[in-house]
Amino acid sequence: MSDMGEKKLKYIGIGEMAKLNRTTVPTLRLYDSMGLLKPCYVDEKTHYRYYDIKQNARLDMIQYMKELGMELKEIKEVLDQKDIDQIEKILQWKKVQTIQQQKELQYKMEAINRTMSNIKRYKKSPKSGTITLEYIPERIIYAMDVDTNFYDYNIDMYELILKQLKNKLLEYKIPPVYYCNAGTIMSKENFKNMKFFSDKIFIFVDDNFPLQDCTQKIENGMYACIYIEDFDQECTSATALLDYCRKNDYEICGDYICEEIMEMHIFDSGKRSMYLRLQVPVKMDK
Repeated sequence: MSDMGEKKLKYIGIGEMAKLNRTTVPTLRLYDSMGLLKPCYVDEKTHYRYYDIKQNARLDMIQYMKELGMELKEIKEVLDQKDIDQIEKILQWKKVQTIQQQKELQYKMEAINRTMSNIKRYKKSPKSGTITLEYIPERIIYAMDVDTNFYDYNIDMYELILKQLKNKLLEYKIPPVYYCNAGTIMSKENFKNMKFFSDKIFIFVDDNFPLQDCTQKIENGMYACIYIEDFDQECTSATALLDYCRKNDYEICGDYICEEIMEMHIFDSGKRSMYLRLQVPVKMDK
């Protein structure tokens, strides 16, 4: 038997090696070029690569390390150094990265759920101008004090304040997915006196929000609400809400909140389009 015949019996071709290990020929060629897994024999005439069946063990290790999140360069380094401590060090770092990725995926999943919930809420909400009396569960917010009363200006100032809030969240490395469902707070006294002044802007958050120590709760209870679909309608609609509370002898027992239920500017490249729920907690005679 010729030397080549013996080689064919002893070794397996690159195609068969790829198929056997559920990988691809280009992948094996890449491993060869990197020095990760070199073929045992290369035909001088055809340049065809042949592998020893025993090399499956090294290929299994490469694939396993890839599944653990290691980069090919890292795998090459640890396999060349044959240093178990180096493997442990890299895997420890990969563990930290994986935990962070899990958190980010959780944030994204919660953001998806919030957005879907808001869309359903918007679709079932009453038409603009409708006043309701409804129970609202406890909520958690992250609020930021501002030094400008945006009621003295127009929506352009509101946009600047929103940007300040977003930038502050980014400084604390808060995931951008939390930048939704913004709102503003006006004190109970200012609302009762129709003095439009607000020095707080907030976002609704959940139990997984990273800055839990900086959050505050809005108590559950009965709220008098009015729904509007234009930022410029807030002042006149808040006045109508106060009149409604007075006519029904409702006691205003907390701060006024302007809550953004849904942003519709995804369909409009101009002014921010919002569907808002203006609300104030009330008590009533039973």
